[in-house]
Amino acid sequence: MENIDDLVARLAQDVGVVKPALHPFALSFKLAGIAAIYLVLSLAVSGLRPDWLEQFHNPWFVTEIAVLLGIFFTTSLSAALLGFPDQFQKRKLSLAPIGMFALFSLIMFFAWSADSPPTPLPVHSVECSLSITLMALPPAVWTFYAMRSYASTHYRLAGSVALLSAFSVGALWLRLHEATNSVIHVIEWHYLPMLAIGFFGLWLGKWLLKW
Repeated sequence: MENIDDLVARLAQDVGVVKPALHPFALSFKLAGIAAIYLVLSLAVSGLRPDWLEQFHNPWFVTEIAVLLGIFFTTSLSAALLGFPDQFQKRKLSLAPIGMFALFSLIMFFAWSADSPPTPLPVHSVECSLSITLMALPPAVWTFYAMRSYASTHYRLAGSVALLSAFSVGALWLRLHEATNSVIHVIEWHYLPMLAIGFFGLWLGKWLLKW
């Protein structure tokens, strides 16, 4: 029978080097940074909307973009925190997107109320939702890839938040690219599909992040 000291020494030698996990703040910064570069490059290729300078004198448009950015950053942080079993003991911070989405809903309600008489609807509709979804695919892929290296015990919620973060990147891109001023169109075809994306993420998280 192998001597216990020799056995312990051999087992210690066989243990591989374990790379420490990134701090959730560092992970969220990494995810958000890659997504921001992707967004800037996408806008450089597609171009900004022709009236972008004029729109940045519109307080409701500026507020909408600012809160949409808030959704992007809070969902990136929440996804990183939800990758840890104990949410890095920052549960309230991991739920920050809820408050940001509530604020966004309020902002869009006031923007819709201020759009009087209503701006004419564009000729397209579902094409916007499809464009946002396609733009969201790369951020969704690398976010899920990064989160699979962690050990989420809230994989459904993590999957939902990860998809919402990716979808917000696509929504930002289209809002800054498409010359559409109809608030009701933006609500219906840009932002309401977020609900479907969020529910789909619940299933996708269970499939991809469960361990």
